[in-house]
Amino acid sequence: MVRFIFMLTHHDVTVPNAVDVFKKVRDLEFDCVGFKDVGLRLKELRILVHLMKEAGKTIFFEIVSGNNMEYMQSVKNAVTLDVDYLIGGTYVQQTLQALEDRIDFMPYIGRVEGHPCMLKGELNDIMSDAKRVEKMGVAGINLLAYRYNGDPEQLMNSMRNTVDIPVIAAGDINSFKRIRKVTKLGMWGFTIGTAIFENRFMPKGNIKDQITAILTTLRC
Repeated sequence: MVRFIFMLTHHDVTVPNAVDVFKKVRDLEFDCVGFKDVGLRLKELRILVHLMKEAGKTIFFEIVSGNNMEYMQSVKNAVTLDVDYLIGGTYVQQTLQALEDRIDFMPYIGRVEGHPCMLKGELNDIMSDAKRVEKMGVAGINLLAYRYNGDPEQLMNSMRNTVDIPVIAAGDINSFKRIRKVTKLGMWGFTIGTAIFENRFMPKGNIKDQITAILTTLRC
């Protein structure tokens, strides 16, 4: 089944009360949880990751920093925190060398710009980049499908037919329709953060209600 990854993030920044939010939802039946490399200090992330490990969750750490020095510090932080997956980021060779096979890495592909991150470029160029990073030995791809300046469904379908590694659909999955679409198109997983914190799935519900509604949809 496709993996739902609950991101403790809003507009590509880890929410300041991430620890308190996670405590309220950790007993729900989702397996994967994540956060960005901006928004909290390492000391706070240590507490958050400890709680996630206690709850038996699979942990995803997403890099959105573009500056090379900040980026590589985030890679080091991922190793220090001992997360399960490092996702995002574009410095593929440097990252693989720094990780030394200790953490599975799933980078962005294509031309990624701005914050929140957007994916730009021609479809053929993005597919070429996907094949390039696959050959480099990454564990998968973190695809900004619904932040693409083209047809997101064509992008995901092309990706499925281009690479043989897992693909996460990341960013702007803000409706049940999009959840069903990424599932139908064979994505390995998908992330949702902002849409949960903005109550897009249950307008009158709390965060627990949003996650429960997503899990219910996946079971249908």
